[in-house]
Amino acid sequence: MQTAPVIPVIVIDDLDHAVPLAEALVEGGLPVLEVTLRTPAALDAIRAMKQVDGAIVGAGTVCNGEQLDAAVEAGSEFIVSPGLTEPLAKAAERADVPFLPGIATAADIMRGLDLGLTHFKFFPAEAAGGLPALKALAAPFHQCRFCPTGGITEQNAPDWLAFDPVLCVGGSWVAPRGAPDHAAIAASARAAKELNR
Repeated sequence: MQTAPVIPVIVIDDLDHAVPLAEALVEGGLPVLEVTLRTPAALDAIRAMKQVDGAIVGAGTVCNGEQLDAAVEAGSEFIVSPGLTEPLAKAAERADVPFLPGIATAADIMRGLDLGLTHFKFFPAEAAGGLPALKALAAPFHQCRFCPTGGITEQNAPDWLAFDPVLCVGGSWVAPRGAPDHAAIAASARAAKELNR
């Protein structure tokens, strides 16, 4: 979470797009890549992106232990989930893989703390009340750190990153779906890398 200010949230429809996209993002200074398990190509994309020098590749949209095991088998170096359940947290602990579960309420955070977790994805960030909501949630949980995801844009990311408990943000704007335009993605990644932290 402290490697770069932005973690690209990636949806791969065509496996041929995986490596060129990863190369452009890493070249631009965003090496931490979250490949969402939203398409049939996702696991193969993780395997392919892992071959790119400097890439730190993980799986997103992981909702259960079976998906977690498949993602780890594909080479995922971290796991991101839209929510938090005890079985999923225990599966991540068994697999000894960094786990970033989604939270949107105080009860979610308390469940996470009970499971020994202190780092969370605030999701869906904008729909769940935006920065004012996270500031209110973070106040009683000073030990927690967050990665807001969902509705984060190049325009609003600096506001989120200026809040101390936010270590990074997740955003899809740096990795649009479709055939990657290497120069445009690398430039977007370079701009994202320079956002305030």
